[in-house]
Amino acid sequence: MSVDAMLERIERFNRTRGGGVIVRKVARGYTLLSGHNGAPVARFRPTGDGDKVKVLWWNGESWGASGPFGVATMPLDRALDYVANDPDFWINA
Repeated sequence: MSVDAMLERIERFNRTRGGGVIVRKVARGYTLLSGHNGAPVARFRPTGDGDKVKVLWWNGESWGASGPFGVATMPLDRALDYVANDPDFWINA
């Protein structure tokens, strides 16, 4: 049985912030959903380069670019802070 270290880190971050997010491993990434209403919050897609992830946001129809210049790519810890502190991700949550 393999351990998904990235999933564990996302869930640990969620717990330390008081919960409120449902984390699902889906296909090639991790989807974060509002625990309040199930609305999509963000999606992390690993790049294969260490713990770097592409950060996607839900545009109402599909996952898309989260930054003004395209898809933001950063280490997981930074991505978690980015999503937690940017109110745009939480509009529908």
